[in-house]
Amino acid sequence: MFSTRQLLVAVLLMTPTVSWGQANSIRELRFDPLDQKRERTVPLKVYFVNADRPQPVVLFSHGLGGSRENNAYLGKHWAAAGYVGVFMQHPGSDDQVWKSAKLGERFKTLKAAASAESLIQRIADVPFVIDQLEVWNTQTEHPLHGKLDLEHIGMSGHSFGAVTTMAVAGRKFPLNRSFPEKRIDAFLAMSPQPGQGMSADKVFGHLTQPILCMTGTKDGSPIDPSLKPASRREVYTALPAGDKYQLVLHDAEHSAFGEGGRLLSRRQHPEHHPAIQQISLQFWNAYLKDDAKSKQWLQSKRPITETRLDDQDVWEWK
Repeated sequence: MFSTRQLLVAVLLMTPTVSWGQANSIRELRFDPLDQKRERTVPLKVYFVNADRPQPVVLFSHGLGGSRENNAYLGKHWAAAGYVGVFMQHPGSDDQVWKSAKLGERFKTLKAAASAESLIQRIADVPFVIDQLEVWNTQTEHPLHGKLDLEHIGMSGHSFGAVTTMAVAGRKFPLNRSFPEKRIDAFLAMSPQPGQGMSADKVFGHLTQPILCMTGTKDGSPIDPSLKPASRREVYTALPAGDKYQLVLHDAEHSAFGEGGRLLSRRQHPEHHPAIQQISLQFWNAYLKDDAKSKQWLQSKRPITETRLDDQDVWEWK
């Protein structure tokens, strides 16, 4: 049986580059740590602001064909609010898959990358990155030294990244396998996917951690027409009560949770990103900073009334 812990290694190569954001002095650092056991580099982009104390960490996993550059609107927003955003890039299911393919074969190549092997590697990337953050946090010469509160970690992702997120939350796979990462405290899954060949109850019904699901009424799959938007809501329905939340954006397509880029080129509703930013931040505040007011906010209608969404959007909790 596959074990993520067996695939980790602490010896890494690091090649950082640094740039400065414009808002709130947000720093953006890029690293390329190497897992020597897997011979796999996991590129990272880290968002943070300088602070006088360690800050909670939020990991992000991109969708199929994406990269560490995706969803910067979230990385910057979370960093400005006192988090360290660590945006991972997963080789084998990242943008190099379609960029390296011939023009007429890009869709076929991209679809083939949504494989079990890609998911296995993605799952292993997560504890690998946390292990590396632990090392960097103690190295006095490292730019992240002492900046990371690794007792409070969130995990998030979109599409294939949401599959990755729910996998490290401990969802069940065939043969009753699961790969939970116990160091993660809360999970945000954007465009989550129900289990294939297994009931949603069996796949997700045992997860007791805080989980926030986000989807849209037109949130289909760019590569799988059989995956209907309504099926994404099965994940939340199957989760047991207790610290569970769901946002369903009316008329939102799969691209609503990303930004720009060749694969996310459709026009987006102007209020969706601000709502995603605000609701996700309240979720992190509630479960990574133990903010009682944020938890009360989540367990009310305020996520709709205070984010300029409308009555056709759905906010629910249990």
